[in-house]
Amino acid sequence: MPSTYKPSKPNHVDFLEATFRRIFPQDTDVRAQAKARLEQLTMPYWALGDLMDLAVDLSGMTRSLRPPVQRKRVVIMVGDHGVTAEGVSKFPSEVTAQMVYNFVNGGAGINALARQARAEVTVVDMGCAIDLSALVTAGKIISKKIGPGTANMALGPAMTRTNAVLAVEAGIEVAEQLASETDIFATGDMGIGNTTASTAIVAAFTGKSIDELTGRGTGLDDAQFEHKKKVLERILQINKPDAKDSLDVLAKVGGYEIAGIAGLIIGAAANRKPVVVDGFISSAGAMIACKLEPFVRDYLICAHRSVEQGHAAMQEKIGCKPLLDLKMRLGEGTGAALAFNVVEAAVAVLTEVATFAEAGVTGTPVS
Repeated sequence: MPSTYKPSKPNHVDFLEATFRRIFPQDTDVRAQAKARLEQLTMPYWALGDLMDLAVDLSGMTRSLRPPVQRKRVVIMVGDHGVTAEGVSKFPSEVTAQMVYNFVNGGAGINALARQARAEVTVVDMGCAIDLSALVTAGKIISKKIGPGTANMALGPAMTRTNAVLAVEAGIEVAEQLASETDIFATGDMGIGNTTASTAIVAAFTGKSIDELTGRGTGLDDAQFEHKKKVLERILQINKPDAKDSLDVLAKVGGYEIAGIAGLIIGAAANRKPVVVDGFISSAGAMIACKLEPFVRDYLICAHRSVEQGHAAMQEKIGCKPLLDLKMRLGEGTGAALAFNVVEAAVAVLTEVATFAEAGVTGTPVS
């Protein structure tokens, strides 16, 4: 596999549009059937609350009263950011590649939680600054590399518009490649500096101030935190991303891994696969995906609420309520892997009701 991603389609906009035309809203008939079955539970009406809502959503997404969720997969998109040259992160960009090797060796937080959830972990190089071709050749990661990291967005656009489209397309292709062996996807990320890019994205789309949206990322002290906010102000002033044009926002202040997450979500939705969206960085990708094709929203499950300050604004903009709020901020897909357990619980409730209904055994809701 080449070290740098080569497009498989000569006209990328046509490819994106063709993918969008495969994305439809949830099936309302199946949702109604799922709701009717859940109402047979012997308990106060809808007493399992959000768990029952999730079961209905999963039925609508998958067009099934027995939503398949056994084959779970966390896809970690990897990309470096030129803006790290501005000192916005506590760690150097070399840590991105170091973490990729940690993922491959099974020693990261996501590996522990994925094992517990019986989920596969797939790593995709979208734009790591360091050559990872040895891992690609060994079949340990997938290469969709657009380039060795983005440009410094504090000096100008992070990437060209063409590369932004290529990166989204690459994410779609990953979803297409894995869809036949995956029932439910989860998004993950790795890229030093990507909280800066994600903050710029949410600022562009919401119009909220940098003070309202900026978090401490990898654990910045007060001086570093204030510096990061000043850099973000400069990024927005120099680039002036157009909130009405999601590709403009992505190209000017995004990242290759964020674009890959957006593409993965779009590709999963085109294959009618639910996507559990992890935290702050993944939600930036989800915002891009929903702006490109609004029906994508019907396939999203927001895993958790990150402690990153701008995450709540992202989820409000997407219209997605988080399943968990555990003050997590690791990324990697860890919150999504943990949320797989909630997804399985929702399906278990629905499936057991379906089993009883098919056997002619029904309960009486308690008033």
